[in-house]
Amino acid sequence: MAPAKSQRMIFFYSFLFFLVVSLAGFVSPGMPDERKGVHAKLVADYIHSVIEAGRTFYSKQVVERLGKAISLRATENWVEDNTLPLPAQFLIASSKISNSTGVGMNYSLMSLWPLNKKNGPKTDFEKSGLRAVVDDPGKPFTWVVQRKGLWYFQAIYPDLAVTQSCVSCHNSHPQSRKRDYKIGDVMGGIVINIALGRFNPAQKEDGFLVPPENVADFVHAVIGSDRRVYSRDVVDRLGQKNIVRATENWMDNDTLPLPAQFLTNASKLTDKYNLGLGFRLISLWPINKKNRVRNKFEQMGLESVSIHPIRPYISQVKVGKVLYFKAVYPDLAVEPTCVNCHNKHPKSAKKDFELRDVMGGVVVSFPLKGW
Repeated sequence: MAPAKSQRMIFFYSFLFFLVVSLAGFVSPGMPDERKGVHAKLVADYIHSVIEAGRTFYSKQVVERLGKAISLRATENWVEDNTLPLPAQFLIASSKISNSTGVGMNYSLMSLWPLNKKNGPKTDFEKSGLRAVVDDPGKPFTWVVQRKGLWYFQAIYPDLAVTQSCVSCHNSHPQSRKRDYKIGDVMGGIVINIALGRFNPAQKEDGFLVPPENVADFVHAVIGSDRRVYSRDVVDRLGQKNIVRATENWMDNDTLPLPAQFLTNASKLTDKYNLGLGFRLISLWPINKKNRVRNKFEQMGLESVSIHPIRPYISQVKVGKVLYFKAVYPDLAVEPTCVNCHNKHPKSAKKDFELRDVMGGVVVSFPLKGW
């Protein structure tokens, strides 16, 4: 009897050990933890900083600079006029692409004095929020709203007149109800909606947490949409009509920045917000040495998205004492400009790119505070 009992005990403890090891492997450090996340207010700050950076760079370094240098105007009927889209139109076009991705976040322009009635407030909360950022542009107006059983975190950030072209357009437009704007004035708001899912009372205390992989998707959606609009509606369109080209030395040549340079310069503008958010282009075949991979994570990320371009490569990486969430998304050749530039560039290590090829990656990173 003793040997049989001993065998049963050995079997039991072996099974228990196997179960514990299996569960330990299942709940691995790299997997999302439902108890942790990024505060929704900080997520909205991240999204706003990227939106604002892209719009500021486009307004100042494309619209305003080329308006002065080569008299290239930005007009409301930009397609028919063979001109640049207005900064507001650029943002709206980008938001439509981003909002169509279905990542669980959307954004839009809104104003108490809209040129287009579609951009007016639709709820009392939106009216209150727009008034709040006009009165105090130093902080966003935030609230939580329920729709069809699901909860959403919403934030309105002031939409400032950053260039003279914004001021002149609104002050002279026949449909404008306000004609005394000055540079720096609040012209409206950028409204950001973040899906939170079903309501959990405990979330009131932790600030409504959003999984970090979702946060990275939100940021990447804005980056990708801005770049797509810039490549398609500005660089490719105006280049094909021989109105203005995009060149590497755009400042000296009075030309358009390349799409990759648009992303790089927008990334630099997000630094002023001191949020810890960063994004940059990387490649296995970089034209610019600054875009080479810097570590094993980036190398593995590029190899992964080259094979599986639908899914980003994600990880948590400790830099010093700070834990960061990092994601590598595929950088696809979505417009002919990208393909032609890389295939013809004298410093390019790969000259056979085709449309939809993975040319490199976009790295998104932000700190995981309190983890």
